[in-house]
Parts: sequence; C-alpha cells; structure tokens
Amino acid sequence: MDIHQILKQLPHRYPFLLVDRVLEIDKGKSIRALKNVTINEPFFGGHFPNRPVMPGVLMLEALAQAAALLAFDALDTSPTDDMVYYFAGIDNARFKQPVEPGDQLILHVELLRMKAGIFKFKARADVDGNIAVEAELTCAMRKIT
Repeated sequence: MDIHQILKQLPHRYPFLLVDRVLEIDKGKSIRALKNVTINEPFFGGHFPNRPVMPGVLMLEALAQAAALLAFDALDTSPTDDMVYYFAGIDNARFKQPVEPGDQLILHVELLRMKAGIFKFKARADVDGNIAVEAELTCAMRKIT
C-alpha cells in the first residue's frame, strides 16, 4: 500500500501522518509498515535541539495508525466522515532505544481480537532489527453523533 492508498484510509495529514508505506498486510491478522524518520520532522526542533530523538508518544501513534489500517482492511471498510478511530488504551509500553533522524521505523502490528468496534493489538517498532518500542494497544471505532 503506497502513500496515496494510505491517505484514502487514514484521516491524518502532515505533520501527523506517521505511516509512509505498508510493506505487508495479512488480512485480519497483521501488518508491517514503514515510517521514514527525517530531520525535517517538526518535532525535532525542540526534542531535542542538541540530540534529536523521536518522541515516544509519536512512535506509539505511528503504531496506532498502522493498527487502524489493519482494522479497516480486516473489516473491508474505509473511514467515513461520521466515523472516528480512537486510542482507548496503551498497556505495557516499553521504550528500548532512541529513534533518530535517518532511521527507518518498521511498524509491526498483530490483531489479537476485535469485538463490537473494540480492537486489541500487539505492536512493536524496530530500527535495524532492534526493538525501539513495544506495547499493547486498544483502539475503538465509533460513529460520531
């Protein structure tokens, strides 16, 4: 899935779109996606000026965006103007190494279960084969009323 297909599936836009490409998707099971981390990211100016590091919350957000792509694919649906996909929980988050400009963040998300619009995922992001972050994510798909 290239960036044009991702833009059709996710409502996020610059500077908050954090998935550049889907490398692999196993319908209803897992997704592997890519985030290219560049020095041009707006957060690097202040986090941290002398040693730029990608904020951990944005690594988790990138994983959640990949999870959304997996959820929409599993349901054979696309988001609509009256639907929103929320973070509902983050459990057991662990940050193992910093992510810096020039890194490629490989996002791995596995769907553990889904029921009534609630999704539970096991997620991790790697850089050069080393785990940068791992967590369990809970997300909810809800109609906006």
